[in-house]
Amino acid sequence: MPEANLLVTFDPVHQESAKAEIETLIKETGESAKILKIEEGLAEIKVKDARKTIKKIDTSKFEYTFYWWPADKWSKSDIKSMQKVIVGLEKGIKKEEKWKMDFAKRKVTQEYPKDIIIKLTDVIDKPNVDLKNPDKIIKIEIMGNRAAISLLTKDELLKK
Repeated sequence: MPEANLLVTFDPVHQESAKAEIETLIKETGESAKILKIEEGLAEIKVKDARKTIKKIDTSKFEYTFYWWPADKWSKSDIKSMQKVIVGLEKGIKKEEKWKMDFAKRKVTQEYPKDIIIKLTDVIDKPNVDLKNPDKIIKIEIMGNRAAISLLTKDELLKK
């Protein structure tokens, strides 16, 4: 199965409406998309170029969806596997840039330590953390035994 490169969150109560909204908004960009999986408030979508698609999405039309963002890499959801991916993406943060980590999990059965964010950020050798106004966002979305990890600019994380 191909891996999703675009993720969208929505209210699980409105799954069918969210699916229709996703399809409509992507169609309006002129891009084609395949929804690989849609459940429990998250849609996993495959498009040709997620970053190009994101730039064309009209956020004023968000009614049922909340967040849209490109998924750069997938890994297993254990801490060591995620750290390896983060180290690779971290190279995209310049020394002078401010950054933060955005972390979410769903369908998780394993216990994570309370300090998981600290464990994941320990591998990042960039001094300028800024939770309010970052230049870059390391976004981690854990879904069961796998995790989508992205390095985003503020305009690549669309929100309602």
